[in-house]
Amino acid sequence: MRRFARFATITILALAGVLEPGLAQEKVSRLGVYRGYSTADYDGWQRSSLYVTMRDGVRLAVDIFRPTKGGVVHTGKLPVVWTHHRYHRASVVDGKLISIVEWTQGLSVLLRHGYIAAAVDVRGGGASFGSNQGFFGRDEARDAYEITEWLAAQPWSDGKIGMYGRSYLGITQYFAASERPPHLKAIFPEMAVFEWYPFIYPGGIFRDDFFTRWQFLTDHLDRSERFDWYSRNLGPIAPVDGDSGETLRAAAIAGHQANGNIHDLFAGVPYRNSVSPATHTPLHLERGPATYLDAIRKSGVAVYHMGGWFDAFPRDAMLWYANLTNPQKLVVGPWFHGGSDSLDLGVERLRWFDYWLKGIDNGIMREPPIHYFTMNAPKGQEWRASRTWPPAGAQAQRFFLQDGNRLRSAAPAAGQDRYTVDYSTTSGPDNRWAATYGGRNGYPDLAPNDAKALSYSTAVLGTDVEVTGHPVLHVWATASTKDVDLFAYLEDVDSAGRSHYVTEGALRASHRALARAPYHNLGLPWHPSRQEDLEALPSQPVELVFDLLPTSVVFQRGHRIRLTIAGADRDNTATPAPSPATLLTVYLGAERASYLTLPVMPAGR
Repeated sequence: MRRFARFATITILALAGVLEPGLAQEKVSRLGVYRGYSTADYDGWQRSSLYVTMRDGVRLAVDIFRPTKGGVVHTGKLPVVWTHHRYHRASVVDGKLISIVEWTQGLSVLLRHGYIAAAVDVRGGGASFGSNQGFFGRDEARDAYEITEWLAAQPWSDGKIGMYGRSYLGITQYFAASERPPHLKAIFPEMAVFEWYPFIYPGGIFRDDFFTRWQFLTDHLDRSERFDWYSRNLGPIAPVDGDSGETLRAAAIAGHQANGNIHDLFAGVPYRNSVSPATHTPLHLERGPATYLDAIRKSGVAVYHMGGWFDAFPRDAMLWYANLTNPQKLVVGPWFHGGSDSLDLGVERLRWFDYWLKGIDNGIMREPPIHYFTMNAPKGQEWRASRTWPPAGAQAQRFFLQDGNRLRSAAPAAGQDRYTVDYSTTSGPDNRWAATYGGRNGYPDLAPNDAKALSYSTAVLGTDVEVTGHPVLHVWATASTKDVDLFAYLEDVDSAGRSHYVTEGALRASHRALARAPYHNLGLPWHPSRQEDLEALPSQPVELVFDLLPTSVVFQRGHRIRLTIAGADRDNTATPAPSPATLLTVYLGAERASYLTLPVMPAGR
């Protein structure tokens, strides 16, 4: 009876989150779930802000958050995690301070579990001095080295430093690792680019909408003006502490007038090897994180990559994982650029940093290194684990384009489709690309757009079909003009005829030359897109080969798989519209069969 009473007491205390000294809590550590290894010993935090001077005299604004218990600041040494911020480390909205803790999902979890957090405005941004000549200059990377080592040297730091953050704040982590600061031990970059050219010029086509909107956003941020950013009010940048804080902030903002125009900067470098007239450097290479792969490998920094199927950079996440030899993990969910639904991100960061910064053996490095979410999978079976990417078992299956708007597994004998390009076709203004600059995400029914383009659909599926990996499209084509843009969309057509966006790819025909990538490219087609590689379309058919962004999705029984090929994406990219409009001919059979290759997983796995 006494044993039962003691067991009941332990159970009640465990449910209440309070355990007697010496009574061990159950230890659980798996994706998004964590207990028994680390305790939330703190109930708050204290913020302070100051300037740190870089090697060239430029002062950067830094916020420090130290955990508190009962209002008392912890005075011992703790590990530090920090982020290099382009969008204001802290703002003042209607007189209220909005800090990185409010902006970053789950950061408070780290603070409560005994981490110090920091946020730093990049040079030329926020309350920091200096100027910004387009993103990710080498000075910014060198700043990351100095900030890391400064944090390691502070009396409240134990010298173990990590980094966190998404998008710009994720990319800065790879650049920081490339500088190899001795005290940087682990990073958690979320939704970060691998190399710039395929994003800025997908298939050679300028993504002008992103740069127009991002330039507008950063212009306002750098002037510290209050404005409505897609229903999110951003106030003026917060000054550092002290009586001179506001004076220094004003001086820093005045210096931001020397910042460069990023739209014009990248509009002027249309090829992968273009030298910028403004910087006199090959901009895509100089500013591309993948250029520094060797240095990142040599850093030994542990890396937890995070991607989203509807983010702008899911392929980038796979390329990072494929090209680094560092200790690493990868998670990819059903997310747009700002999302992380169905994963407790605060807990997952805690698991990572507990292991690498506190030395807690929670098993995270004994798990399969890759976790990914399969959309439309049976409830409770969406999250999958793998030791490789693509996962073992995926089979490349060809789906041939055929007369009558059909997509079939058997190659047709011959045929062709002729299409006068409609330059009003679009994937819509609210999409994966808009989400990267803070816009709205989500796709409309694409069926009306499909009707204005070339569209091919399977018969109604008699069984579920899981596609996990990288679709690749082969199109034999000619055109009435010397060049043409192709936009390919993979879609899921439900029983009501609504066409759901799954993924996409694009190629300008003059950029069709293929070459071996300077890194491991997962066996995907790679276009060098140098000026000397460009070829006008001849009168004879040529094969255009390009991949679509990776996905993991179940096309359900009773649905159809659809491929749509358009000649423009009006709301997102810059496609010239000649008059008369280009007449595109797509060849469908014999030795010129056009087909889509899908990575299909075996049924019932």
